[in-house]
Amino acid sequence: MDKYAQKIYSTCVNMVRNPKDAEDLVQEVFTSIYISIDNFSGNSKLSTWIYAIALNKSKEFLRNKTRLKRQGTITVLDDHDSGIVPSGTVNFYHPGLELEDKEKAKVLFDAIDQLAENQKDAYILSKIEGYSYMEISEKMGLSVSSIESLLFRAKKRLKELLSDYYYKNIQ
Repeated sequence: MDKYAQKIYSTCVNMVRNPKDAEDLVQEVFTSIYISIDNFSGNSKLSTWIYAIALNKSKEFLRNKTRLKRQGTITVLDDHDSGIVPSGTVNFYHPGLELEDKEKAKVLFDAIDQLAENQKDAYILSKIEGYSYMEISEKMGLSVSSIESLLFRAKKRLKELLSDYYYKNIQ
């Protein structure tokens, strides 16, 4: 646990962007590891297998959270407001961000969320968590050239998604 807890936490917090939820996910990951360690075949590194569990738990959490959002909207009981809080403004928090950088970070993470799933995973591993292409290749079970292609397409798509925001806010 000591060896992998911080890496699992980092993976989870980068996916779900909430420290409390990430802490809960770390516990779920270790519970899953304990329950299914006999199923570890040794075809990959233990760290790769653990990362896959962390990634899957994070994605499962996000799917469940999205499902809950679809069930209703948040209403405000104050007569002065419109009555609806846009879902994108609820619960955005990422540790380590300065207050003035939160708007930019939110815009960036919203754009990252619009990427295809494999592109998003590769981008987060590379640019946010700092893994090498080889490490990402092992974690995602893809070739290095596939990772390069995913990252190229992710950067291109992010450039498209973010160009209007930066054009408007830089001038």
